This record gives sequence, structure tokens and C-alpha cells, in this order.
Amino acid sequence: MKFLDTETKNNVLQSMINIIDKKRDEILAENKKDLDAFERDDQALYDRLVVNQGKIDGMITAIRQVKGQDDPVGKKISELKLDNGLEVINKTDPFGTIMIIYESRPDVTIEAAVLAFKANNKILLKGGREAYNSNKVLVKCWHEALQQNNLDKDWIKMLEMNRDETQEFLRNPTEKLDLIVPRGGERLIDFVKQHAKCAVLISGRGNNFMYISPEADWNKTIKVLLNAKTDKTSACNALDNILIDKNIPNYEEKLKDLKSILTEKGVEIIVDNKTKKVLSDLEEMESVKVWKEEFLAMKILIGTAEDSKEAIELINEHSGKHSAIIMTEDKNDAIAFMEQIDSAAVYQNASSRFTDGGAMGVGAELAISTDKLHHRGPLGLKQLTTNKYYVFGDGQTRD
Repeated sequence: MKFLDTETKNNVLQSMINIIDKKRDEILAENKKDLDAFERDDQALYDRLVVNQGKIDGMITAIRQVKGQDDPVGKKISELKLDNGLEVINKTDPFGTIMIIYESRPDVTIEAAVLAFKANNKILLKGGREAYNSNKVLVKCWHEALQQNNLDKDWIKMLEMNRDETQEFLRNPTEKLDLIVPRGGERLIDFVKQHAKCAVLISGRGNNFMYISPEADWNKTIKVLLNAKTDKTSACNALDNILIDKNIPNYEEKLKDLKSILTEKGVEIIVDNKTKKVLSDLEEMESVKVWKEEFLAMKILIGTAEDSKEAIELINEHSGKHSAIIMTEDKNDAIAFMEQIDSAAVYQNASSRFTDGGAMGVGAELAISTDKLHHRGPLGLKQLTTNKYYVFGDGQTRD
């Protein structure tokens, strides 16, 4: 796709804001079709599917925020004048065509497209069939905004494919494809990694841990824990596992306190064999594989660590590399833990629910990347560019 100037891109985004605001009733009606057809066998998926007035307000806010951000394309990263006279300039450049595969959440149809478009990328949207009508009407709004500004509808394209057709498209794309971002559970990610022939940026899976050290403030710990676990269980940044250090003062009493507080909040608790010795009436985890599960529900696993070293090893072996928390009042212990944990975001005394573009100051996000290349953490506007070297010469040749 051709390079667009900032004014043109922002005009499209303003048109989109106006169109969504005018078509609220139509968007809600199409979303209701999806909700009515959904079998409530997966509450987390259902929760992500819901669009209401607040969600529409959020869509508009996301577009407005991106519209207000600096254009990320063509920014100078570095500039060198070599001894041979060559002038070497490194600038940001669009990826080209980005494909995002996602489940449920219709608001991704807005956030992914607005970010990709502002960064001068074409985007292919492959949403789940459970959100078909919602995604369809939102893409229709995008096409209207593009056409109002005399631009091709192909900038933002909805792929209407079943699983087999998607698999074949990944293996043999019928159009240029530069990057794929699967945003969803482990099965979706594995499916894309297995079949894709271009670069894949992994995102979407949580399975987050909290380690409670002997130096933790207990009241602070409970406050952070409850927010991380119960604020939004369907989010990838929700808490799944707690590791409490056996050397914490009043270890047994605090385990019992945890059980009482979480049970009162309606959280189902399972425990490892060490914790079972204290909380004997709770169900013990079936196998070590449970440490790797992302619950996306009011469910949590409580385990006991011999020390911080064991906690770090267990987290690095089993977590989804998304977010991890240490509760401690000792800053040096916190830094040592955070440096050794292999996750996109690490926290001292704060909820993992902050692993979000808006909450971390990035703005609207395409996804939360748990990859190390080309970026880890929230994929915001700046992260949807690559780079290109511009080399200016005057007849130089290399010996």
C-alpha cells in the first residue's frame, strides 16, 4: 500500500469516530445476534464477546488516542556520516501487511485496525465465528470511513474463512503477508505457529504468577492479589498462581487467611502437595502440568516455595511469560527477582492487571507480545513499524 500523509490518516480516523458514534444502535443489534447464538459453555469467551455502550465509548477513545499520537512512520532512528562519504540514515518503516487472528472480542477489530492503519500497514482481520456479525458491522464502518476519504477499502480487510481455509491461507497466502499476530489461547497460537510461513508474533496467553516473599506486607498482598485475580478473570493479565514462601512469618495462619478470603470471594482453590499439608480439605492439583494452565475463571492454584530461588525456577519453567509479581518490601530482593524472571512484565507490589497498553502509557494496543523479537509487552503504535536504512552516496564502490 502507498505511503499516506499524517493528515489523510487522521482524517480517516475522525471519520471512523463519527461513523461509530452514529451507528451505535446498529453495532449493538449486530452484537446481540452473536450473543443470542452463543452457547454459554465458555464464560470467559462470552464476556469478551459482549459489546455495550461502554465498549463503544472505549472504541471511540482508542481511535481518538491513536489519532492524537505522533505518526510513527519515517522517524529517524540514527544517522551516520562515514569516512568514505556515505550518509547512512536508519528510519522507521511500515511492516506492510499484518494479519491478526483473534477470538471473540469485537473491540480488537477497532484497536488492531486503527493501530495498523496509522502505522501505514494493511491489516487482515480474522476474527472468530462467534463474533462474525459484530466484526462485520465494524469493518463496514471502517470501509465507509476509508471511502469518505477516497481510499481503497483493502487497507482494512475482514477474512471470512473457516478453520480449513485459514490453515490453507497460512500455508499458501493468496496475497502478500509480512506478519501474523495470533491473539488468543494456546490452541490458537499453536495452530498458527504450525501452519504459518511468515513471521509470527506470539501474544494473548497469560498464566501469571505471584510470589509472596517473607518480606511481604500482608494487607498490601491481599489487596493486590484480589485485584489481580478477581477484577477481570477473562483477561490475559489476570492472576492464575500464587507461590507463598514457607519462611514467611505465621506461614500456616496466612495460608488459612488466603483460603478464607479467596473462598469468600467465590474463587475455587487448588493446592500443591506442600500446601495441602496445611489446607488439607482443599483439592490437590492432579499433576505438575496444572502449573501451566491459564484458568480464565474464578480459580487459582496456591503453592509453597522453599525460597525465592525455587519460586523463580518454577515460574520460569511453567508461566506463560506474560506477567509476574513479587510481593516484598525489600527493594533489593524485588530487583533480584525481577531481573531473573523471564516475562514481558514484572511487578513489585502491584497488580498484573496493569499489563495493558492503556494502563502502561502505551495507548491502544494490538496485543500483549510474549515474544522477544521484535518486541515484548504491549504492541502499541510505535511497535507496528520496522526499520529501513537509507544510504546516500556519490559513486562510492567497495574494494
